[in-house]
Amino acid sequence: MRMAFAGTPAFSVAALDALHNAGHDIAAVFTQPDRPAGRGRKLSDSPVAARAAALGLPVHKPERFRADAQTLLRDANVEVMVVVAYGLILPQAALEIPARGCLNIHASLLPRWRGAAPIQRAIEAGDAETGICIMQMDAGLDTGPVGLTRRLPITDETTGATLHDALATLGASAIVDALADMARGDWQPEPQPEAGACYAAKLSKDEARLDFSQPAAVLARRVRAFNPVPVCWALHGDARLRIWEAVAEPGMHDAPAGTVLSADTHGVRVATGHGVLQLQTWQWPGGTPVHAGQRARAPEGTLA
Repeated sequence: MRMAFAGTPAFSVAALDALHNAGHDIAAVFTQPDRPAGRGRKLSDSPVAARAAALGLPVHKPERFRADAQTLLRDANVEVMVVVAYGLILPQAALEIPARGCLNIHASLLPRWRGAAPIQRAIEAGDAETGICIMQMDAGLDTGPVGLTRRLPITDETTGATLHDALATLGASAIVDALADMARGDWQPEPQPEAGACYAAKLSKDEARLDFSQPAAVLARRVRAFNPVPVCWALHGDARLRIWEAVAEPGMHDAPAGTVLSADTHGVRVATGHGVLQLQTWQWPGGTPVHAGQRARAPEGTLA
């Protein structure tokens, strides 16, 4: 099938590779413009731009998907456009250019977790499962009809990083299957129910600060969800301690929330509003992440 592809981060690359390997004719790749990256803040290609260039595919980097970008898409004369984590809004006029419309790879079980951060919000909320939906795009925010769904469990070991990679792989397989359905005439997306719809707000560094008055189970989920971005943190005096891994422990205590109860090679036990949060991997300012088993310097006193 002759197609266009729109995506930007590493999550999108697996789908681009899968479509290329399946033999589809990718006539145009759209991605966000180069952004500053690294310590030197030099302009760098997006992961999709770099991969598309390596595959010899034509790459376009519009600031907005307005008239000029729409002309590029129209001139590509494609049947369909596949969109995954592109990061730019596609107006209705753009959605109507491909003969068969635009398909989106969305990393949740729609209508749950529409929006920018569905992977992390599913873990943070304690969902038992998530997955991939292939959606026929409309002008709404992840509101289009869904034609294919693939499910994946969320366990107590699932992190934002591991779920990101698993869903990227699952989405790559799912979009190839969806396009095969479309080619056979079996693509029949169904409208999403409104019941259960919720919004996955963009992540912020401020919300990554741990509030130890909350239950330990809630904090442990947030630590897993925000690993590796934006990474949870707490203040130890004036120092910002980044917390990469933590687990919840049952049990009672009478200490104020945030009090360090003990520290050993298994972790640092911190009092919470309900139960104990055991910090297993942390990072001091200017340092690298260290595990409790490394007998590294452990926080003492109180975290806030």
